[in-house]
Amino acid sequence: MALGPTEPVMTIDPPVVSAAERRRVIVSGYIVRRPLGGGVFCTLQYALGLLRLGHDVWFFEDSEDYPACYDPTRHVTDTDPAYGLRFAGEVLDHYGLGARWCYYDAHTDRWLGPCAAHARSICATADVVITASGRLRPWTAEVPRRVFVDKDPLFAQAMYLRDASRRAAVAQHNAFFTYGHNIPAGTTEVPDDGFAWRALRQPVVLDIWKVAPPPEPGQGRYTTLMQWNAYPPAEIGGQHYGLKSHAFGPFEDLPQRVDVGLELAVGGSEVPRERLRRFGWHITDPLLPSRSPAEFQRYLAASRGEFTVAKHGYVAARTGWFSERAAHYLASGRPVITQDTGFTEWLPAGDGLLAFSTSDQAVAALQEVERRHAHHCRAARELVAEYFDARKVLPALLD
Repeated sequence: MALGPTEPVMTIDPPVVSAAERRRVIVSGYIVRRPLGGGVFCTLQYALGLLRLGHDVWFFEDSEDYPACYDPTRHVTDTDPAYGLRFAGEVLDHYGLGARWCYYDAHTDRWLGPCAAHARSICATADVVITASGRLRPWTAEVPRRVFVDKDPLFAQAMYLRDASRRAAVAQHNAFFTYGHNIPAGTTEVPDDGFAWRALRQPVVLDIWKVAPPPEPGQGRYTTLMQWNAYPPAEIGGQHYGLKSHAFGPFEDLPQRVDVGLELAVGGSEVPRERLRRFGWHITDPLLPSRSPAEFQRYLAASRGEFTVAKHGYVAARTGWFSERAAHYLASGRPVITQDTGFTEWLPAGDGLLAFSTSDQAVAALQEVERRHAHHCRAARELVAEYFDARKVLPALLD
């Protein structure tokens, strides 16, 4: 599709799709509202991956109608996007999307960013909008293919069943994808919310993840970035589905059972930091490795691998969810040891990726990875290339 004469143009060399297959795609997510290094990649790789395939891609962000702009320098969440706009501009410019983004500020009814003046015309000629975060507005609600991506299975479906307005917002879409792989397979306890979910793997643009030599034994730790409690737990049919704080208990003494360092970059006012330190966990501020995408990538590269638990609800309901962050560790050539949410039903574990359900299994997994660390580092990168490569994942969203 030809661009208007005054719209910024970016060329792809060489395009993977033909001219007949090329689509104008709007990716809706958040970078301005959540200007943190690790979170950037969760949205960026949708836009960058489709751009690399040769599509005409634009990144649009919506302010939401409530205070949602986080400023890590002021440690506040309000309606001021100033910090996030600067952050997004630098990040998107670095990755070749510098002229292809805008931000709609509902609080002031203004379009901001490089393509703000052309935002409505881009929407009017778009073939696809992918809502990785945010909402449809009148100018995107008429795009022919409207794709919704659910990144929080179980908790999202529970919300749609109890909140009519949120359900109506999702129902404006006409294609529904979820990271809860076991929902379409029918092997989960996630309640049926009436949407026709299809399974989706997180897209990873492999060439932005460079593999550096891992730290020597004793020189690095197994790390993770996590939020202790992100929101209230869910109650479905009398069953309690909790968050990471509810999943961590059986594993809190793990540092005393293994000969490797374990580190949590953990956020939340309710984190029992001193208790965790007494058990031997290294505790750090998650904002430090999240100051920029480069800092996040350096943090992963300096790790021996990732050790992490999953939200209790993901595990208890056997959602089949797999972490975007874990995929980034794999892409960095770092092994991942993570709690099984049922993802082993679709993603092979054992080399580069090890799953556990009990504390004894977690100990055994850490010992195995240390025993053959170089092997598991190689296998980690091979696994992400086979299952999460954006060139394989993203075409399904456009079909």
